[in-house]
Amino acid sequence: WEYNGSFYQPSAFLMMGIPGLEALHYWISIPFCALYLIALLGNCMILFIIKKTQSLHEPMYYFLSMLAVTDLGLVLCTLPTTLGIFWFNMRRIGFDACLTQMYFIHILSFIESSVLLAMAFDRFIAISHPLRHPSILTKTTVIKIALAIILRGMVSLLPIPFLLKRLTYCGKTELSHSFCFHPDIMNLACTDIKVNVFYGMIILLSTVGMDFIFIVLSYILIIKTVIGLATKEECLKALNTCVSHICAVLVFFIPMIGLSMIHRFGKNVPPLVNTLVAYTYLIIPPALNPIIYSIKSSHIREALLRTLRRKSG
Repeated sequence: WEYNGSFYQPSAFLMMGIPGLEALHYWISIPFCALYLIALLGNCMILFIIKKTQSLHEPMYYFLSMLAVTDLGLVLCTLPTTLGIFWFNMRRIGFDACLTQMYFIHILSFIESSVLLAMAFDRFIAISHPLRHPSILTKTTVIKIALAIILRGMVSLLPIPFLLKRLTYCGKTELSHSFCFHPDIMNLACTDIKVNVFYGMIILLSTVGMDFIFIVLSYILIIKTVIGLATKEECLKALNTCVSHICAVLVFFIPMIGLSMIHRFGKNVPPLVNTLVAYTYLIIPPALNPIIYSIKSSHIREALLRTLRRKSG
């Protein structure tokens, strides 16, 4: 513990693996390693294919590249502490290191939410105004959108570490996960956390919440446009271009909303459920997104097959 005249601050926190299954951590690490490996290789493959394939140098795939980079960031943020617990029982993490990990996890989550919104906007323009799509989403516009997404995440979350540092912590230092999460840290404080709760809710609703609402509105407009298409074949072809994105949205938002609700309202939820939802939120989307896009996107699939044939030849 560190004492600074007016408040107590722990020098470190203790992270939690999977409660009740500590004896099986070594075996549980096997599927986690598989998921991490799939996420790392899959997203690197997506980035490599898009970079090397000239025909994929268009807005849809630029946004997919941003999604892949964000997923890689999430994986690299959580992999060291998660596998450190499973393999070596390294539960201790320094206070400042914990706040740094938390900051980057939340930034990357917010960026992923915003990228999914940008992808929904891209699909709406491509289906509703196909002739104007290249002139609306130029390379310059895509770069501006990317910079705005990054700045929004960084600036909106910048006060969070400082709000946590001002709190007094007493007694309990054990976190609920193998990574640092804002609601988890602030619940260890023994002083008033109303400012943290209020700011956290406002930022979550004004960023991720608004992103989700606009994604839903985008698809309402897309469906409205698709219904007006002349033939059933055109309708199905237009909707088929959105399937991958819809899957990515569901895979990301469902566990994220579930984890947020558990931390704020699920005081009686078993710790195991809380832990599994957290791992689903942070590990499953980075592992599944490359698979979803490789299966559903014919352009990615064909480019991958061409790359494999060149290497085998």
